[in-house]
Amino acid sequence: MGKYHELAENIVENVGGKENINSLTHCITRLRFKLKDESQANEEALKNMDGVVTVMKSGGQFQVVIGNHVPLVFSEVLDVAGITGEASEEETEKGNIFNRLIDVISGCFQPFLGALAACGMLKGFNALFLYLNFYAAGSGTDLFLTAVGDSIFYFMPIVIGLTAARKFKVSEFTGMAIGAALVYPTIQASALSAGKPIMTLFANTMFESPIFVRVFGLPIITNDYTSSVVPIILVIWFASHVQKLAKKIIPELVQTFLVPLFTILISVFFGFLVIGPIITFLTNLLGSGFTSLYEFSPVLMSVVVGFFWQALVIFGLHWSLIPLAMINLSTTGSDIILAASFTASFAQTAVIMAMFFKLKNAKLKQLCIPAVISGIFGVTEPAIYGLSLPKKKPFIISMIGGGVGALVTALFGAKYYTMGGLGAFGFVNHINSATNDASGMVGQFVAVGVAMVFSFAATMLFWKDEETVEVPEGKTAMEVRKEIVTAPVQGAIMPLDTAQDQAFAQGILGKGVVIHPTVGEVIAPFDGTIMTMFPTKHAIGLVSDNGLELLIHIGLDTVQLNGEFFEAFVKQGDKVKRGDKLVTFDIRAIEAAGYSVETPVIITNSADYLDIIEADQAAAITHSDELLTVLV
Repeated sequence: MGKYHELAENIVENVGGKENINSLTHCITRLRFKLKDESQANEEALKNMDGVVTVMKSGGQFQVVIGNHVPLVFSEVLDVAGITGEASEEETEKGNIFNRLIDVISGCFQPFLGALAACGMLKGFNALFLYLNFYAAGSGTDLFLTAVGDSIFYFMPIVIGLTAARKFKVSEFTGMAIGAALVYPTIQASALSAGKPIMTLFANTMFESPIFVRVFGLPIITNDYTSSVVPIILVIWFASHVQKLAKKIIPELVQTFLVPLFTILISVFFGFLVIGPIITFLTNLLGSGFTSLYEFSPVLMSVVVGFFWQALVIFGLHWSLIPLAMINLSTTGSDIILAASFTASFAQTAVIMAMFFKLKNAKLKQLCIPAVISGIFGVTEPAIYGLSLPKKKPFIISMIGGGVGALVTALFGAKYYTMGGLGAFGFVNHINSATNDASGMVGQFVAVGVAMVFSFAATMLFWKDEETVEVPEGKTAMEVRKEIVTAPVQGAIMPLDTAQDQAFAQGILGKGVVIHPTVGEVIAPFDGTIMTMFPTKHAIGLVSDNGLELLIHIGLDTVQLNGEFFEAFVKQGDKVKRGDKLVTFDIRAIEAAGYSVETPVIITNSADYLDIIEADQAAAITHSDELLTVLV
């Protein structure tokens, strides 16, 4: 049973039980109950409860202040109370599918980036030591370093099973068990089996799939999930829904073991029955597409391969090209597909080199060095998942760099003549041993140089991170950064402790100020993203490009107006620039309806910062004035 489920049970009990609840909604920090009889609620017990910040009563609502985890607690309270929640005052959409998927992938990799970089460096150094003949291939030393270096890459589904479980609120050990099932050795053996299949699905089509195993009598299209990323994330996402349903159906007395049992069983079966075929069909479809493209124009195909190679690797779809390359090598003695993909890792590495000079986050900057080392030897996972992909634009630049390099590769006519080393050790793959012709290797040197110069220059010119700040005495540039929050609302500044709402006044939700508006307009106080735009438009949650989280709450209990007198000009997930109009509101109409328009402006992740300096109190502040200065 999760901690939020237990907290939900205690909350329901202390608001007087589910029979005492008329309705429940939530805003950005609070559960908002409408109770039949507020006297039945045990306020003191709720205030002293772990996981509850405080309790407030306002506007006919019994408000339990939770903090940032309120959506999770809200969901569990609905389950415990057996009620249907009203609109939760937050939209479910969070940007387009591409951005959401990138954010999920990046979030899953964030917890183990250090280990990923370390293993990537080991793989690179092992390749270097083998090349320099420090020890023989297949020796004990080689076996040891290969095992350690490959560990996190080979068993990637298990590691991501853990982190994705945290992301989708699945039991962590359930997530690991699902990941382990996907890479179970016997399953992998059937996926790679060269034996005679028991049957073939979709014979004589591009989706032809040999079947080597049946599960519960159903044919399973097996795949090699080792080192894969997206399949396990999709299975854990599915598992989160199975787990939620299981909790509703299975009696609480036996949930401890039956919920994981059914979650693992159903989710892994779904993975093999659905995820496997989808990946297989997409792989076959791409393989057919690239074959047609090659027949139309080898040069165009090279550019497409170079551009998309890294994206295909992320989704595990690059396997659609490997068989084609091997067929080319065995039938013609050469291949342009692998040659076209060769510059992609160098483009990625050059991007990380540029990011090293532009990043201001000390932890990310430290990751650049091992990422570059492993990238030189062809291991780019630490670079992609830890650095360029989360920032999005650098990853796109690396894709373009890979395409530019592949064009040069094609123009020089460079080809692969053997399946050999990766990265810097892959240049020799371009030597035609039959004729001792090394012109292809020379051409690939030029292509790699062009890809790296382009990627490095483009990143330096077109991507920027946080701005450098003046450094206080006794501090270094690596220790202190700052971010300026300009006034989102024009009006008079007052200290936060003057707020009429005690949750704001006590600083429970974070540090900030109160503005008494004179103009009914809210503008973006920095460059960032709209993380929360309430349907009632009375509150906006933003996160800056540097990670500062800001809450702008227009008025007190104005959620009761249900959006009347407010007009929004942005929606959740939108990117905004400082000065963009976000919301307008009618001050006179709101006050005439009996509500205060005082507007707390709160940094909800205040604890992440060294200090927050408020602007001097003044009779009035305009949108161009600095409101808060945040030191990091």
